[in-house]
Order: sequence, then structure tokens, then C-alpha cells
Amino acid sequence: MKLHYGLDSLPHIQNAVVSSGTFDGVHIGHQKILRHIITLAKEINGESVLITFWPHPRLVLHPDDDSLRLLNTFEEKTALLHQLGIDHLIAIQFTPEFSQLTSEQFIQQVLVNKIKTKKLVIGYDHRFGKNREGSFEYLKANADQYGFTVEEIPAQDVEDVTVSSTKIRKALEEGNIQIANEYLGNPYQLTGKVVRGQQIGRTIDFPTANLSVYERYKLVPKNGVYAVQVKCGELEYRGMLNIGQRPTLNGTDRSIEVNIFDFDQDIYDSEITISFFHFIREEQKFANLEALKEQLWQDKKYIQSIFSS
Repeated sequence: MKLHYGLDSLPHIQNAVVSSGTFDGVHIGHQKILRHIITLAKEINGESVLITFWPHPRLVLHPDDDSLRLLNTFEEKTALLHQLGIDHLIAIQFTPEFSQLTSEQFIQQVLVNKIKTKKLVIGYDHRFGKNREGSFEYLKANADQYGFTVEEIPAQDVEDVTVSSTKIRKALEEGNIQIANEYLGNPYQLTGKVVRGQQIGRTIDFPTANLSVYERYKLVPKNGVYAVQVKCGELEYRGMLNIGQRPTLNGTDRSIEVNIFDFDQDIYDSEITISFFHFIREEQKFANLEALKEQLWQDKKYIQSIFSS
């Protein structure tokens, strides 16, 4: 996959089959669209193209709104798209000025003049242009004058539920990891740097790596204990992770701490990636550290049995 930042230095793209959007999560609905444009491109000896926007439009249009939580960082999204086999990813910098482009201007300036689109494929109910005025109906009615054809992909359903990034966020916020993973088509992940904590876990035989997530907008799932896999360097390990305020220790700040099974290395300041597999239990306050330790042994045995099966 070739990654292009902006539109000014694009190479000639042969018979471009194009889709566009933020594609947060690159979930199974997105994957259906992307696989379809790859197939269409091969049928006409063309190249598949995805246009995406960064930063996320809401981060630009509403900079003081701290409520936005995304499923992917740009780097994570790029890696997922690379795995799918897209030929070209065009990352357009989203600015207040760009947000003022009408749907007509976006079509003419971006799709026609810059990319020379041969076929445009969009997802169900996709909107574009200033105030999201552009629609499939508009494109279909005016496609002839632009010199490309247009196709809409229906909503992707899983067990009669329409998959969307919003529904995946809600599942993660409720601890429904298995539903979120099913919709994503991959385990949900957090990546960040290991930072120093209070090191209390070592005193009860459960040392933890404290994770500082890089981007403030990255969605952190519901507080509680999870069965996870941890990628450290090129190796992967199983583990259990706690998200929350650590009430037994009278904590106040939200933390992300993972106990990595069969692991004893100094990884401070290292980057690790957490993959979520199961929500185990709610975070609770115990009478003392000994009671906490006993529960952690039970959690570990349960998680090991989950991975074994």
C-alpha cells in the first residue's frame, strides 16, 4: 500500500476505484467496502484508492469538545488498511478551510481533477461535503457529468444488527469485548508506553506494567478486569489487565495496569500493545491486600482456562 499525505504529489493512478471516509475501527462493514473496491479495481485493471481525513473532523471542528473517543489512531488505521491490501491511501489534512468545501467542490477538485476517479464506492448513508450535504442520491443523479460511476454498499449486518463504529464504541464502554471484537473482525487494541507506577503489585506477587496511552482521544474500555494478550517487541504473552481507580489502594486517577504471565523483564519506557479478549469482572474494593491477592490468583486461573480452551 502506498501512503500519500495530501493531494499535491499524487502519481498517476490507473482506473482509480475510490472510496472515502474516516473509517474509524476499520470494522467488518468497512472491510466489506474495501474488499469490494479491491475486487472492482482488479476487474478493470485499475487501482484501489481510499481517501481518509486526519485529524478526525470533530477534533478540528470542535476542538474544545473532549468527548470524542476513537477506535483507532491514524497509525493503527494505516496498519489495518495495509493488511487489507489497498493500493493507495490518501490522507487529506482536515482543516477549517477544507471543511468549507461543498460536495460539488469536493467531487470536482478531489475526485475528478486530482484522482481522476473511474468508479466511486460509498457505504450506506455516507455523507460528504460542507454540512454533510452530499449523498449517494446526488452522486447517482450527477455521475455522468463527472465521468465516473457510483455504487453504494448496503449496511453490513451481524445477526441482524447493523455494524457501526458508534455501536462498537458503546460495546467497549459497556465491557462487551466479544461483541466489539466480532464487529471489528479483530481484537480491540491499546498501544502505549510502560511508565512507573507505585510498584505495589510486586509486593503481592503480581507485578504490573502501567500503560500510558499515547492519544487522549483513544477509547479506553470500561473499568474492570480483562483477559488480554500483550505484544512486547516481537513476542506475545498472555495476561490480565485492570482498568480503573484501584479502590483497594484508595486510588483516584484512572490507570491501565497489566500483569503479564510468565514474564520477568524490565520494560519501562518500552512500547507495548494490549489486545482485549474477555471482560472478567467489575473492578472492586477489597478489605486488604491479602484479599486482593487471593482474588487475583482466582482471576489468573480463570483467564488461563479461557485461553486454554
